[in-house]
Amino acid sequence: MKTKLHLFLQSGLLDKYILGTASSSEISEVEKYLDAYPEVRKEYDRLQDNLEILAKTKAVEAPRFILNNVLSEINKEDSSTVIDMQAYTTRKNHTPWYFVAASIASILLAITTFLLYQQNQTLKHENQIVVEEIFDLRSDIERNNRKMDNVMRQFMKLNNPDTEKYVLRGNERAKNLKTVAYINAKDKTSMIDVVSLPKLPENQTYQIWAELQDKMVNLGILDTSNRNLRPIPYMEDALGLSITIEPKDSMNEATADNEVAEISLKSNK
Repeated sequence: MKTKLHLFLQSGLLDKYILGTASSSEISEVEKYLDAYPEVRKEYDRLQDNLEILAKTKAVEAPRFILNNVLSEINKEDSSTVIDMQAYTTRKNHTPWYFVAASIASILLAITTFLLYQQNQTLKHENQIVVEEIFDLRSDIERNNRKMDNVMRQFMKLNNPDTEKYVLRGNERAKNLKTVAYINAKDKTSMIDVVSLPKLPENQTYQIWAELQDKMVNLGILDTSNRNLRPIPYMEDALGLSITIEPKDSMNEATADNEVAEISLKSNK
């Protein structure tokens, strides 16, 4: 039974279930395991937490609105022409009635033609707008698909059994500081998620360092304006990670007095 459970957890069905890509049969299988095994429920909750981290760091920009209506309304105004026939009867040599009827028909035809031309021009303009909006929508869909692919790849990295999670919390100098590091020694990848950083003066920055046997290596600046899950350099023999507050123009040396958070790493061997 344990072997069966282990095979299920390694099959990736939970990932597909959470991401909404599982088939109906796979959904049924996952839900049976969720109901039957607390271990599966625990792993499901863990994956949900990781997905929440990714959802927070990836903003999916909504597409621009296309036109609600190609043609919302065409104002039609009915007009009637009143002909004073009495005026014709008072004339000695009045115009024949069929000539008057032909003239009225010509005028109505000209007015109708003009209105149809205007309507056709309006439809052409609206159609061009719709075509442009469709192209914009396609571009948005393609961009969102690329973002979704990137999110899925990062999600798979977070849920890799070889990925270790490390939470760095600030000391008295930065009580609200919290970052999460994800390190995979097998794939030699590292990522950092900036959860919260207390505000600093403009001439100071938060910097993250890898502690080696005989030196500290700068892995980059942690910026409050960039809270996305992002990669950082992987250090093969790192013993720990630390965060310091340094001057903006200082990137080469870390001092113990400036340290606000640190954590030891598990052995990579």
